[in-house]
Amino acid sequence: MKITKAMVMAAGKGTRMRPLTDTMPKPMVPFAGKPLIDHVLDRLEEAGIEEAIVNVHHFADMLEAHVTRRKSPRIVISDERARLLDTGGGAKKALSLLGDEPVITFNSDSVWTEGFGSNLRELIAAFDPGRMDALLMIADAARTIGYVGRGDFTMDPFGALARREPSTTAPFMFAGVQIIKPALFAEGPDGPFSTNLIWDRLIEKGTLFGHRMGGVWMHVGAPDDLAEAEAFLRDL
Repeated sequence: MKITKAMVMAAGKGTRMRPLTDTMPKPMVPFAGKPLIDHVLDRLEEAGIEEAIVNVHHFADMLEAHVTRRKSPRIVISDERARLLDTGGGAKKALSLLGDEPVITFNSDSVWTEGFGSNLRELIAAFDPGRMDALLMIADAARTIGYVGRGDFTMDPFGALARREPSTTAPFMFAGVQIIKPALFAEGPDGPFSTNLIWDRLIEKGTLFGHRMGGVWMHVGAPDDLAEAEAFLRDL
């Protein structure tokens, strides 16, 4: 199916990225020569996404001024200046902008090197709305730059995801990008909530799936992660 819209999760305070985020929003932190959010928007443009909804809160004016200079994809701002709503609550607030068809959500600190082809285009091609409510881009934890903890998910041979069991490790990480049916966010509570709430419901239904990405995913959530990722790119 053709997906034309995305939501970029850019409203967070970036607490782990301090002191860099004491003077700028986290999506504006420079990485490999340009702000993190430009890496995201360039990926979306390359994959044919026509419109990107960007939520703003921390240093909102600075971020809005930067992203609205772009011609492609077309930028629409979802204003969370008054209240930060987390990933699920932010998507619920933006429902009128997202529309009814499946959309991409993209964390503003998710960057990667490509394998063969385009990870984002391959994710779009793999999405099957008949059996999937959400399809997450999944990275191998062993081939990830930045914090991975004990991993996020296990995955069966058909791609269905399950949570890591307590006191165990899991081989896969959520790589910050998913395709999801927007109506699911309407089922969440009013106010702030995490997309994890939606995922747990979909796991129970058997409709949360993963698609393994190629290349190397870099989770640049803190200054040390940023430095490690840039050193990795220099050594390629």
